[in-house]
Amino acid sequence: MSEKPRYNLIEVPGGLPVKAWTRGVPFEAEALAQLKNVARLPFIYKWVAAMPDIHLGIGAAVGAVIPTIRAIIPAAVGVDLGCGMIASRTTLLARDLPDDLKPLRLAIEAAVPHGRTHNGGRGDRGAWGRPPATVLELWEQELSDRFDRIVEKHRAIAEANHVTHLGTLGTGNHFIEVCLDEEEAVWFLLHSGSRGVGNKIGTYFIELARDDMRGHVKNLPDRDLAYLEEGTKHFSDYVFAVAWAQDFARLNRTLMMQRVVEAVSGVPGLPPFSAGVVAVNCHHNYVEREVHYGREVFVTRKGAVRAREGEYGIIPGSMGAKSYIVRGKGNPESFESCSHGAGRAMSRGEAKRRFSISDHMRATEGVECRKDSGVLDETPAAYKPIEAVLSAQSDLVEVVHTLKQVVCVKG
Repeated sequence: MSEKPRYNLIEVPGGLPVKAWTRGVPFEAEALAQLKNVARLPFIYKWVAAMPDIHLGIGAAVGAVIPTIRAIIPAAVGVDLGCGMIASRTTLLARDLPDDLKPLRLAIEAAVPHGRTHNGGRGDRGAWGRPPATVLELWEQELSDRFDRIVEKHRAIAEANHVTHLGTLGTGNHFIEVCLDEEEAVWFLLHSGSRGVGNKIGTYFIELARDDMRGHVKNLPDRDLAYLEEGTKHFSDYVFAVAWAQDFARLNRTLMMQRVVEAVSGVPGLPPFSAGVVAVNCHHNYVEREVHYGREVFVTRKGAVRAREGEYGIIPGSMGAKSYIVRGKGNPESFESCSHGAGRAMSRGEAKRRFSISDHMRATEGVECRKDSGVLDETPAAYKPIEAVLSAQSDLVEVVHTLKQVVCVKG
């Protein structure tokens, strides 16, 4: 007798169903409405999958896995193109770390530009002054030629911060952490994406999709669900540009991880070590061509990680919460996907209204991190319980390592 499915099946009048891995996890009505809107679109393939960290997004809910035939919704892919995680296990052990972790945090903050210059206004350089020669060389070797092909046809994208953001962390929920696993091994964990240039590409093509649909936009349940169909004017350009942004994001994470390792290596009192015993570098905001149930489709993971059988992924908590290195089970019903984190339990504004600095200090006790009003929107209680999120997707992934942070750097 086959095992009962772990998901809730939600029938959608006038559309395809939603399969939601949300048992035991809060699930807001507004996010459900967004899932139903997507499920009613004419090019959805089989069903929409909802991961346990599902929450309200723009157009499409964050935590949605959206398979489509010959069409892509740019706003569902989003503007933080290729955002994702990288993790590296080191040969350091907990006993090798100093009692005072602040110098370690300051070393990482000095090595990896984070936050913004000019508060994001004109002249923002993403915390770099002029990028160092190593970054400029990587740009030329890996990214510049294809970027030139993009801007030949879409000049507005040339104005974005691109090489000046390569190797920089950004703001919001992007972070760098030093963590300990269940065997007291030290890990480095990092969350970031394609930065300003990905935002520019995403925003630009979202507007093109709306323009291309013209009068048809009013027939959509949400104007942020405007889509590009294969064979139309801008479809191929979008696919090319998004793939480039995803490569930028992966390289960005790799470059920052290298700088973290170099920075920590220079902290006085630490023994020599190596990194990369186990490494994961995965996207969780992206679109990819994949084959599911015998057909090639586009799969948009708007806040979800691919979890093919045996494939490693990262499901992080927030500041004081645990994070997990997971291995995919290749569940076809989720289109081989899992959650990308705990998922927000409330908006950033609500978190800042509800929690005090004292609340945040208690929640992050034992973690060397910022404990000021600027990070209250990222305090652990602003997110769903990570343990419940893991439990709801036990048929999608298995936990390989449990990580508890001891240092957290926020943008």
